[in-house]
Amino acid sequence: MGSGKRILEACCTSAEQVFAAAKAGADRAELCENLEVGGTTPSDEAISAAVKAGIPVNVLVRPRGGDFTFNAEEEEQMALAIGRCRELGAAGVVIGALLPDGSVDTGMMGRLLEKAHGSNGERRLSATFHRAIDECADPLQALETIIALGFDRILTSGHEASAIKGRALLAEMVRRAGGRIIIMPGAGVTSENVHELAEATGATEFHGTRICR
Repeated sequence: MGSGKRILEACCTSAEQVFAAAKAGADRAELCENLEVGGTTPSDEAISAAVKAGIPVNVLVRPRGGDFTFNAEEEEQMALAIGRCRELGAAGVVIGALLPDGSVDTGMMGRLLEKAHGSNGERRLSATFHRAIDECADPLQALETIIALGFDRILTSGHEASAIKGRALLAEMVRRAGGRIIIMPGAGVTSENVHELAEATGATEFHGTRICR
């Protein structure tokens, strides 16, 4: 397991961190703010600066910390943010929403994916379903739902506090995905343990704040 080229995505909270990650060998960056609450949408200024680093930048689109059950006003905020991400040159967006019963909010996700994928010749943004999946009641059912919606990848710790602890489920998710979607382990992933995770899970993309150091 774990063969093939590894894609390292650095989790960054500023344009300066994105530039440093690119210099350290990151293949891609996820840009967000307020990691202490799990991350929120960064400013337009930060996005505009970060995309100049020379690596693809995926932007977290999340209006607040807390749970992942969003109302109509918050959905509109996310839709507008996705549009700005395209205009500012981001490569993709990182989104996720759940219903109160712990299942994926397929209605909201479908609408936001449509916004990300674009229409009338708009540039398509890649779409990652974020760690809201780790709050799902049934992550394997959520996996199938997210695939059916048309996401490009899932960022997940395998329903545990860290990807190392969740490696058994991560391996099962990679197996079940069967190449239909990218499973990207995140949470506690570092340059020291990424090889172990690759071998244990068969994943080829990895996400972390210390992944390139």
